[in-house]
Parts: sequence; C-alpha cells; structure tokens
Amino acid sequence: MYKLLLHTIKIVLTVSITALTFSVTAQTKVYDVTKFGAKGDSITVNTKALQKAIDKCSKKGGGIVHIANGIFISGTIILKNNVILNISKNAKLIGSNNPLDYKSIDTFTDAVGQERGTCLIGAVDATNIGITGSGIIDGNGASFLAKNLALKKKELGITDVKFGTNRPFLLRFVRSSQITLKDIYLKQAAAWACHFYQSENITVDHINIYNHANKNNDGIDLDSSNSVEIKNCTINSGDDAICIKATSTLPTHNVKVSNCTLKSDWGAIKFGTESMGDFYNIAISNCKIYDTKGGGIKILSVDGANIYNIIIDSIKMTNVDMPIFMRLGERLNTYRNAKERTVGSIKDILISNINATSRNLKQSRVSPPSGIFITGTPNHKITSLQLQNISINLPGGGSKEDKLIEVPEDEKRYPEFNFFNVLPAYGLYARHISELKTTNVSFKLTNKDYRNESLIIE
Repeated sequence: MYKLLLHTIKIVLTVSITALTFSVTAQTKVYDVTKFGAKGDSITVNTKALQKAIDKCSKKGGGIVHIANGIFISGTIILKNNVILNISKNAKLIGSNNPLDYKSIDTFTDAVGQERGTCLIGAVDATNIGITGSGIIDGNGASFLAKNLALKKKELGITDVKFGTNRPFLLRFVRSSQITLKDIYLKQAAAWACHFYQSENITVDHINIYNHANKNNDGIDLDSSNSVEIKNCTINSGDDAICIKATSTLPTHNVKVSNCTLKSDWGAIKFGTESMGDFYNIAISNCKIYDTKGGGIKILSVDGANIYNIIIDSIKMTNVDMPIFMRLGERLNTYRNAKERTVGSIKDILISNINATSRNLKQSRVSPPSGIFITGTPNHKITSLQLQNISINLPGGGSKEDKLIEVPEDEKRYPEFNFFNVLPAYGLYARHISELKTTNVSFKLTNKDYRNESLIIE
C-alpha cells in the first residue's frame, strides 16, 4: 500500500495483486506436443496438434503442455483452463505466414480504425493459465507487411481486399484470470505483442519483448484489466512499450509496474490513447527508459477516462524525447458500440524522482525539444498534480521567435506531443491546470535557449 499526504494533495494508492502461479510438482502432468503429432521441423503447420494437446490437458484437470527441441509453426491456438504452455530453451513457436491459419477472438476496432482480434496464442473466459519457459515465441510479423501479403494472395489465388489486414497479436487474453507469463521471449508480432482485455489477477515476470516487425508493435497492453503486476521485464518496441488503455467502459486499475527496462519508438510508459474506462490505483517505479523517440511518460485521457491515484517514481531516462507529456482532451472516441462519453479528468497524480536526458536536436521529433508538456482544454482543467525531484537535461537551441509561439488547442485531435510542434518553454509548459505543485524541478541546457524555462498559463 502507498499512502501519501503531500502538501494539499492526498493520494491513497492500493495495489493488490493476487494472480496465482501454476504450481509444478512431481505429480503435475506434462503433455509433450510431439505425442499429439506436432513436428518441430520448421515446415509443418502444427495448429491442430498443439490445440489437441491443450484441449486434452485441460479436460484431464490441467498441467503443462510442453514444446521442446525444434521450430514449431502454428496458427491460432487457444489456451484452456488450468493449462500452462511451456516452451523450452531449445524450442521456438513461430506464427504461420498464412493469414488463413489465424482466427479472431472478440474482434474490435482500435483508435485509428483498424480491425483487431486475431492472435497466435489466445484465451477467452479461461482461468489459471500461463506461458513459461526460456524459449521463443516469434510472430513472424513481417509476413503481414503489404508487400508480403500481396505475394501470399497471389500464391493462394485470393482476391479479398481484407486478406491479412487484421494483423495478429502475439498473445491475447480476453475475460480471463489468474494468468502468468514468466521468462518467455516474445518477438516480432504483426501488431501488439501482448494484450490483456477485461482480464484480472495477472503476473508478468522477467519476460523479454522485441517487437519491430510491422506497424503498431506495442509491447504490453493492459486494456480494461485489473490486479496486474509487471516486473523485471525488458521491452524494445516499435510502438508503445507498456500501455494502459480501456477500449470498454470498464477501468484498468490496481496495477504495479517495477524494475523494467524500456525502449520505444513512440511511448515507453503510456496511459491511453483508447481511454473510455477509468485508470486508477497504478504504481510505476524503478524503471529505466532509453533511446525513446515518442515520449517517456505519457498520461492521456481523451475518450472520457478519469485518471487518478497514480504514482510514478524513480524513473531514469536516457536519450528520450519529451520525458513527461500529459493531455486531457475531448476526442471522445467510442469502441465496441459503446454509448457516447463525456470528457474525463486527470487528478491526484504524483510524478517523482525522475532523472532524464533528452534526445539531441538532430534526433528529436520536435526540434528544439522541451522537457515537460501538460495541457488540459479551456473548459476542462487538469487538477491535483505534483512534480517532485525532477531533473531534465536538454539540448537547448530555442530562438527568440520560438518564445512567442502560440500553442494550438487541438482539443479533439489525436493526442501526440509532436503535433503541437515547438513550445514557447524549453523546460515546463503547462496550461489549463489547477493545483499544480512543483518541488525541486530543474532543467539543464547544453546550449543557449531563448525560450522561457517554465511557462504556466491558466
């Protein structure tokens, strides 16, 4: 439990994690997938054999489905109750290059209008499940690039324009509980690497994610899920590394993230953009972020989410664009046929003990860059925010003309910091915010910058 009384803001944050790890004993039944016809020859598509092993394991009361010694190709397989999928160090599970080998579970449309739902490994309404082992799960995501899909369509004689457009996630858990991911290496999905939707009691420990094969290559997405612990993970992603979101009106809450190393091309720690449900009771601590182009910490409520009781503490950032970006907006997208939402809120947020170094002028998406950007809208203010013990090194380079820039409101636009372009302050630019408390917040410049160090506008 975190219990903080700081100045005029009280943040009480309780994170309860009750995920259960499958207990492996001498009596645990192990199901070798080769006994069900699977072949690790890197050619055979083993979807039916792997599913047969999973189904039998679950029907018999649970156990371990074991993949070892080889390269196993597969389409979509679905985990069932009380099944742990274990992939040994000398084994790889690789996604098929044929979109027809995949199926969609709980299909939905995301924030940019793309149909989602297919996956390599999925679970629906399952409990006490997991994926373990020091082997590799490879999504073969490059097979779903447009040029490769065109070749596959020609090979199969298919004319359907939607062929392969619902690019598969690597792992997808829907309305499931007591989920454990441990030690596994996840790589090269065609879309997100790991998606938890309306799921609970989740432990993700010591996994490694490398995801750069295609577009929208997120690492871990927590979507309307709760009671989650993510720890000791290494994530290198083409899109968001760890993303808190809600594509339904159910909240994402009771989340603890710690001791992770993150690299992202768009956002290392991100709340949103899909944000219909609330986000609360979330603690993120002792993480390292490096070589990140699109934002270190991003807190975004634009579809009606109330974001509150958030603590982000002890984060070290190296070579990171826009270390802190916070946006309360009025986009109000809806998903899954939900009713129209009203504008949400951001309040009771503590960000502390941050040490950051910005990317240089040539690398930055916005040049010259800034350190902290916080904005509500004229009619909806951010409240109860504390920034404590924050040090950010910046390259400088702002001109006298940059100091006079008027920043657009763009209340309904997709919330990305680079869409606002250069800011009139190199350190902290904040507007439409009440109850902002800063303590020991400092900015250091490598070169001269004629912009304001800090600019706070009502």
